[in-house]
Amino acid sequence: MGTLFLVGTPIGNLADITYRAVETLKSVDMIACEDTRVTSKLCHHYDIQPPLKSYHDHNKEQQTSVLIEQLTNGSDIALVSDAGLPLISDPGYELVVAAREAGIRVETIPGPNAGLTALMASGLSSFTYTFLGFLPRKEKEKLQVLEKRMYQDSTLIIYESPHRVKDTLKAIAKIDEQRQVTLGRELTKKFEQIETQSVLQLLTAVNESQIPLKGEFVILIEGATAVEDTSWFENMTIEEHVTSYIEQDMKPKAAIKSVAEDRNMKTSEVYNIYHNVN
Repeated sequence: MGTLFLVGTPIGNLADITYRAVETLKSVDMIACEDTRVTSKLCHHYDIQPPLKSYHDHNKEQQTSVLIEQLTNGSDIALVSDAGLPLISDPGYELVVAAREAGIRVETIPGPNAGLTALMASGLSSFTYTFLGFLPRKEKEKLQVLEKRMYQDSTLIIYESPHRVKDTLKAIAKIDEQRQVTLGRELTKKFEQIETQSVLQLLTAVNESQIPLKGEFVILIEGATAVEDTSWFENMTIEEHVTSYIEQDMKPKAAIKSVAEDRNMKTSEVYNIYHNVN
């Protein structure tokens, strides 16, 4: 069988590709990519000759089986995205699952990542972070995600198009207008810009064109400050308090323990109340 190589490519600056990535792309029988026009520029720059095959969200169901057949017959195939790492908010998940199920070797060739590139320079905490990718486009659904995530003690990493940056900043401000936020654009390119301010200050900068709405954006949101704030659950019943944690993807046992810590109660007391045990 052949090998499926997952190859990281530059997010802007063509020099940010590894020797191993170039060697791999030159050696495979085919390169599967989102947009052949984008990848052909990279191939031309580094004299990479293998043929390109389109593989994106709109044809992945059909093309996955085609690529698996070729891999099974001994072809080595590289999967790349237009920029950065394949599968990270880009196509490829279904192909990797199918390859693993077929017993095909999957090998990763690391490379640049826009979210982590912005995080390193942001000045926000990099010890704990959560990658959310692209948020829902509709405001109601976007607010639901942000309301759930912005109360966690973790820096949030979001990808956003220039057309929706302002709307996303407004949604963040509705939840916490003083929260520190980073906007990163044109990363690794000549006009790279990484700004960290309160979300209201960033909105002003965007409105005054100090931050042009050009290029793909990374938005980082500071994690919730770890302060003892009991006001958010004071009017909740024990049951409602536990449920609020469960809705944040906590297991019931962990939610009960968290409520006990919040209210300075015994875990067994919260358990009995929540489960209506007399």
